[in-house]
Amino acid sequence: MPQHVPLPLRAESPPGAQHPQHGPPHPRRIVFLAHRDLGNPAAGGSELLVDRLAEGLTRRGHQVTLLCGGPAAFRDYRVVSAGGERAHYLRARSAFARQVGDCDLLVEVCNGMPYLAPLWHSGPTICLVNHVHTDLWRMRLRGPLAPAAHLGRRLEHWALSGAQRRNLLVAVSPSTAHALHAIGVDQDRIRLVPNGVEEPGPAADRSPDPLFLAMGRLVEYKRIDLLLRLWERVRPVTGGRLVIVGDGPEAPRLRQLAGEGVEFTGHVSEAEKHRLLCEAWLLLHPSAVEGWGLVITEAAARGTPAVGFDVPGVRDSVEDGATGLLARGESAFAAAWCTLALSGHRRELMGKAAQERASSYRWAHTVRQFSAVAAEAVQARV
Repeated sequence: MPQHVPLPLRAESPPGAQHPQHGPPHPRRIVFLAHRDLGNPAAGGSELLVDRLAEGLTRRGHQVTLLCGGPAAFRDYRVVSAGGERAHYLRARSAFARQVGDCDLLVEVCNGMPYLAPLWHSGPTICLVNHVHTDLWRMRLRGPLAPAAHLGRRLEHWALSGAQRRNLLVAVSPSTAHALHAIGVDQDRIRLVPNGVEEPGPAADRSPDPLFLAMGRLVEYKRIDLLLRLWERVRPVTGGRLVIVGDGPEAPRLRQLAGEGVEFTGHVSEAEKHRLLCEAWLLLHPSAVEGWGLVITEAAARGTPAVGFDVPGVRDSVEDGATGLLARGESAFAAAWCTLALSGHRRELMGKAAQERASSYRWAHTVRQFSAVAAEAVQARV
């Protein structure tokens, strides 16, 4: 059986060491209940994780269905839309009864707003948590909406610690596991299953000129606006280009804030993404919080170190001083950026260390670990 997560957790523990590598003996019907499908324009790391799990479980012989909100794309596993981005939360129960009927395991993906599946589904259930949104509620809902933020935070905390009290919770990082424990989730119900990355293909050459990369959905908590302000302090020292990959509701405002040497690419193909990760001198990740920081590991697989803030999720995917640098303030972030930009030897050493560490994180490991937790959850109800 998968081992219980010890607290405190070591972020550097290799994924394969977290859980034994045995899954369920027979194919089972598994349903993921999640906010979006990977094909949704607003999809991000959470949707990629669910897709890789669903694909991997399908290859292992399971019958997998994703019940989500918004558009649903054709995949090797079944995808069913339960309604719009917000309406599907209210329709999830009826959509499950009408279009799924029953399953051997329900996986509720909790990304802030819960589905409260344990209140209407009596079978084996796992709650998959990328990160606890405690501070993000206040960031997203301000001013007149502050009372709604308070209610949302309380509902999320109760859903994770109360409604899920009989179920296992899968955390994608030690930071998420700590956050769950802090809001009252029993330690012995938390399982750690970190994200993986793809096997890296052929590498492109590193850019001969300074190239700094930020990548992700352009939303408020990613704090690209802060990165643009810091760039005005860094650029006179380092020169070069700052390339920002991704799209989102913040894009128009960020384009207006951007100064000299900043390029916005919007969405790019997987091939272009990995070309940029290879060419970049540094990945810059100013996010206020993450579940894991998947793009950091993707960059690491390409030998590109990262600079980020010492915040949940990022501190798990960056080994400070070895695979990148973590800052505890804006000035420290700018200083770390300049330091690594001006020291090619140190960047190279960190890039090699990052690549070696990233080799321990592969989607095959993630699927194998999740399969073990799934088996445990089902067997516990037998």
